[in-house]
Amino acid sequence: MKYAVFLEKDTTSDYGVTVPDLPGCFSAGSSIEEAFEGAEEAILTHIEGLMLDNENIPQPSKIDELKELYQNQNYIWGFVSVDIGKLSKEIKRINITIPENILSKIDAFAQKEGESRSGFLASAAIEYIAQHSEIRKIV
Repeated sequence: MKYAVFLEKDTTSDYGVTVPDLPGCFSAGSSIEEAFEGAEEAILTHIEGLMLDNENIPQPSKIDELKELYQNQNYIWGFVSVDIGKLSKEIKRINITIPENILSKIDAFAQKEGESRSGFLASAAIEYIAQHSEIRKIV
């Protein structure tokens, strides 16, 4: 999953990182690189807490939608990619059957995103469940 983040800095502080899609998820770093690294850890920790509390994991918003909400701010925007497959303490091996052309697309996309195949499939499943859970809540 890729979450949009924004960095802010003034002359007397480190870079502060906010993850708008995950209320209460913040990080910081003395450099932009350090701030992004800290953001990845903060996002994983935040999502792990949501999972432990059996809460839905918010879907990542489009960066343009977030920029619209924060339009008057002078933020540095970026994305942080997280592999939520790393969160489970227990890993269970499964065997699935899937068409080869779809598997090739999964592998190519996962590699481009810096995720493992298993991490990508776990992320996709969680996103699907979250989207369909929201639909059911409305109905």
